[in-house]
Amino acid sequence: MLFSYLKSRKFGILIIFISLGIFVSVFFLYDLPLESIGYASVLVLLFLFLVAVFDFISFVRQHNILKKLQSSITISDFMLPEPKNLIEEDYQNLIKILDKARSEAINEMDRTYRDMVDYYTIWAHQIKIPISAMRLVLQSNQNNGNNELQEQLIRIEHYVEMVLQYLRTESINADLLLRRVQLDDIIKSAVKQYAKTFIRKKIKLNYNSVNFEVLTDVKWLTFVLKQILSNALKYTNTGEISIYMDPNLHDTLVIEDTGIGIEQEDLPRIFEKGFTGYNGRFDHKSTGIGLYLCKRILDRLSHSINVSSTVGKGTRVMIGFKKAEITDE
Repeated sequence: MLFSYLKSRKFGILIIFISLGIFVSVFFLYDLPLESIGYASVLVLLFLFLVAVFDFISFVRQHNILKKLQSSITISDFMLPEPKNLIEEDYQNLIKILDKARSEAINEMDRTYRDMVDYYTIWAHQIKIPISAMRLVLQSNQNNGNNELQEQLIRIEHYVEMVLQYLRTESINADLLLRRVQLDDIIKSAVKQYAKTFIRKKIKLNYNSVNFEVLTDVKWLTFVLKQILSNALKYTNTGEISIYMDPNLHDTLVIEDTGIGIEQEDLPRIFEKGFTGYNGRFDHKSTGIGLYLCKRILDRLSHSINVSSTVGKGTRVMIGFKKAEITDE
């Protein structure tokens, strides 16, 4: 602190020493008694020391005010220390102008973002109407070709739902409705949507009632289970998918498949936004958004998600429901 103060006052200190040199030189030139020179010098130095002490105290006080502002400022309406001179006042005016420009840029960006969210929300709701109409047409004329189209229609619905959930995750706390429900009801709802995919791909489903009650939001958790099942079906061509409670961790739901698996170097990054990994590069339809959304939603629900996998053998997704961390309100 002292070094910073001396550095900021180096020009003034230089002027003082030059002035003292001139002062002493004049005394010597006029051949005045040393006692007079010494007495005058002591008085001047004492005066300068007192001025320096008060100036240093003011410097420290101003520094502390600015440091406090740095750590606590959250809005643009803040009070800077009283300027000591015209230059400080000019700097403060410059800061206020820059802050105003920054606030206007942030507000404009927020308005643009809200407009974009509103547009895509309206679009996602409107697209559901032709999807429902197409489903009715396909159901009225059952054949193998239509069954394939219905399955693709389900995938379109899932992608539309993903768009809506992605937009809503910014304000998920306002949309949460926590209540105690049977986990089986949520699992059955998710499995039902992909029943035809299981049949078409001839994937065996191993599932028995888990008889587990969980405090959660039904809509958000259903979306997560649908996403995990969608991934399991996408990357499993033969074999089976199993859904069960972990026998060692009684509050953990496991969704296990016998698919192509995930590369070990990709596992630490699978929850990153936009990360697709080796499988994503192999399957160009991957977006890298699904597991990112699952992780974000489960974090907000105070649930956990972990993934283990072996290439060529399959993937194991574990969702933990920690009862002690959330309670009914």
